[in-house]
Amino acid sequence: MSIKIDTSLCIGCGKCVEACPGNLLTLTGEKNKPGTKAQILIKEDCWGCCSCLKECPKHAISFFLGADMGGRGSVTHYAKERGLVIWTITKTDGSEEKIVIDPKNANKY
Repeated sequence: MSIKIDTSLCIGCGKCVEACPGNLLTLTGEKNKPGTKAQILIKEDCWGCCSCLKECPKHAISFFLGADMGGRGSVTHYAKERGLVIWTITKTDGSEEKIVIDPKNANKY
């Protein structure tokens, strides 16, 4: 399991670095300075908690869904819109699937 950082979207805010419980992320320069980007130190150490995805304001971080998880190389990213949680899965063929969750009703049975 690992994450993928799109450096073209990353603004170097450091929110992901602060959120990572394993201290696996770092910045290439000073926080919020031009050219600073987030990077993962050792991809193999990522345990897939997705804390960094949830903190990234630019959706620059995706979670790699390997074949062992049924993802066959797809990636997913997280967004919050109008009180809803949206997980977008981008498949290797470029198609997308969205999973929309209303947190207020997520645990109703």
